[in-house]
Amino acid sequence: MGENNYAKELDVAVRVVHMACSLCQRVQEGLVSSTSNDHVKSKDDDSLVTVADWSVQATVSLMLSASFSNQKVSIVAEEDVQTLSNSDSVGLLTAVVNTVNECLAEAPKYGLQSPKEALGTSQILEAISRCNSTGGRNGRHWVLDPVDGTLGFVRGDQYAVALALIEEGKVVIGVLGCPNYPRKKEWLNHHQSYQSMPKMSDTSDTWEKGCVLYAQRGSGEAWMQPLIHGNKKHTWSNSAQRVQVSAIDDPALATFCEPVEKANTNHSFTAGVAHSMGLNKQPLRVHSMVKYAAIARGDAEIFMKFAQSGYKEKIWDHAAGVIIVEEAGGVVTDAGGHPLDFSRGLYLEGLDRGIVACSGTTLHEKLIGAVYASWESSNL
Repeated sequence: MGENNYAKELDVAVRVVHMACSLCQRVQEGLVSSTSNDHVKSKDDDSLVTVADWSVQATVSLMLSASFSNQKVSIVAEEDVQTLSNSDSVGLLTAVVNTVNECLAEAPKYGLQSPKEALGTSQILEAISRCNSTGGRNGRHWVLDPVDGTLGFVRGDQYAVALALIEEGKVVIGVLGCPNYPRKKEWLNHHQSYQSMPKMSDTSDTWEKGCVLYAQRGSGEAWMQPLIHGNKKHTWSNSAQRVQVSAIDDPALATFCEPVEKANTNHSFTAGVAHSMGLNKQPLRVHSMVKYAAIARGDAEIFMKFAQSGYKEKIWDHAAGVIIVEEAGGVVTDAGGHPLDFSRGLYLEGLDRGIVACSGTTLHEKLIGAVYASWESSNL
């Protein structure tokens, strides 16, 4: 498979994810500044994260279709258009239409083309509903999680925009936008209230907060760009830095991250694994696929997730993160050490117990061993 087979796809995907991050930031600033607002309530803060979800999905769908108009663009994505078409969602729908049009108007800033005129409701609903592919082992499918980490988004904490391309059942490119990725890795921990962090001033270093990571299968390289802030003209070519996994292979020095929510992983089991493996540090609990970004950037060495039995992991929650970690030099498998299979539709079927990602093979072997040992002594 030629190195540049996916040059255009990767280029467009990176630009589109930058656009989507900017859209999310705009909506999130609205959320943080207007918590007293009429239509915003706790995780029915849903309404704003929903606006972000659907707006990102519409924007990505429209930009991919416009950029690859010569092919049938197949997109697998999380959000279903049904609820948005309900009559009681009129306010949300108006917000989505406005948000998408504002975002599309900025496309030239990202080196992409804006539509000739503002799009109407039906065009935007159609763009969202086109994202109805079920993936599989044949053909090429874009896989999108428009806002991964809903709670992180609502709390002003970590969340991600994830876009990957799967061809013939294999992930071939991955792009992960992390709008709130902090300047100092200690701030990743979700207990750090985002609002109490030093605010960014426009004159400061562009690497302060937020990044987009990306990789192409087989390149052996993963890259990171700073988010584009304000109206600065972005020079694409020289803003990327290569990222690599951490060289730490001693469990006593390793940092491990896991989901924040108890519903998403078994914290007591992972604590047992950590103990058995000799991990001394407290786990870093981080919302969303930003955990994969932390491994790829070398800010953490281990990520493990053991969902409740019966829970099926979805491909859009992992595809982009997995390829970026692998190309940055890391290892991602299920808990039995098998590679994740992205060719079986919407879910990672046949997954052995959980998902583990490590910065290198030494830690990975120790982790798999510790999982087996802990599994025997617990009856998960």
